[in-house]
Amino acid sequence: MIRELAERVRRANPWVVDLGLTLLVQSAVTMPFVLPREAGLPPVTWGAYAMTTLGVVPLVWRRHRPVTVLVVILLVGGVYKVALDGPGQPLPYAGLIAFYTVALLCTARVRAAVGVLSVVTVVGSVGLNTGSARELFFTMFCAAAAYALGRLQYTRQAYTAAVEDRAAQLERANRIEAEQAAARERARIAREMHDILSHAVSIMIVQAEAGPVAVRRAPARAEAAFEAIAETGRDAMAQLRTMLGVLRTEETAPRAPQPGIGALPALLDRVRASGLRVSYERTGEVRELPAALEATVHRVVQEALTNVVKHAGASLVEVGLDYGPRSVTVTVTDDGRGPGGASGGHGLIGIRERAAAHGGTAEAGPGPGGVGYSVRVALVTSALEVGN
Repeated sequence: MIRELAERVRRANPWVVDLGLTLLVQSAVTMPFVLPREAGLPPVTWGAYAMTTLGVVPLVWRRHRPVTVLVVILLVGGVYKVALDGPGQPLPYAGLIAFYTVALLCTARVRAAVGVLSVVTVVGSVGLNTGSARELFFTMFCAAAAYALGRLQYTRQAYTAAVEDRAAQLERANRIEAEQAAARERARIAREMHDILSHAVSIMIVQAEAGPVAVRRAPARAEAAFEAIAETGRDAMAQLRTMLGVLRTEETAPRAPQPGIGALPALLDRVRASGLRVSYERTGEVRELPAALEATVHRVVQEALTNVVKHAGASLVEVGLDYGPRSVTVTVTDDGRGPGGASGGHGLIGIRERAAAHGGTAEAGPGPGGVGYSVRVALVTSALEVGN
């Protein structure tokens, strides 16, 4: 409850807060004027009350002119003590609040100068009043307490501001990180959709174009071509359902694993059905790899073969998978005319992005002896091995 009230006060308009504080102090200094006085004391006067009020009103401007407000309050208090015989105050409320404000808002040099001025004023005031050490000690103690509270409040405000600034920075950093993660996810989904659809559509187009000729000359081959089209379409739909299911929030969304190295033979068979001769060789110490890395290998081979089907005009393509001690290298080489317009397309860009995601590299260029075209992708495996 108290914390909520303090928070509301902190966030309120400063003018409203200072006006309320001034009215509160004015109420406190008014009490000696309205309460019954002891017998033998002179009656209070409106002049004394007006001078007391004049020493309180400057508190409204305490945040904007803290030193000026303190000096005015001290001067008015001195005039009141010397020239008027009004009721005394148990505490110099306005002066203590003004001193607190100086300690809160002013620089060290200003605080030092004000401190010297305040000590001189207090000593003079006590000397004109009782001149006792007790009064001097009590007055100095009250002034020191007001100063200490001002510095503590300054420290608290600085700490709160630092915490809020840190929280704002963390919020901005989290928002930026979330946006970057969303952008990476969109890029990943775009790559997946490109690879799935581009490969499937390319194979289906090649088969469909060969279909009419095969119907007339080799009905059995035509039947195989149409079956390959259907199989390619079904496989593409299954992969799309799996990928899009990840985007759903329903618990019933499919969660089938993405195709890995074990699915390469089926992929190569679909490409062979388009009329290409495809060879596949694995070298090195064949071993199981993490699912994410195997999916990348599959997609790299898929995209490279898609480029061959679409652009190379090749008759033979060789797919190699070399297992090194700390890497796995994928090579797809054809005997065609090169990538044509594919060198700057999304396919090779996607291959490079996939390689970079696993700390690897991707190279593409003319094949051995300048014949055909070759795509070589090296993926780092040492930090991702199963069981590590």
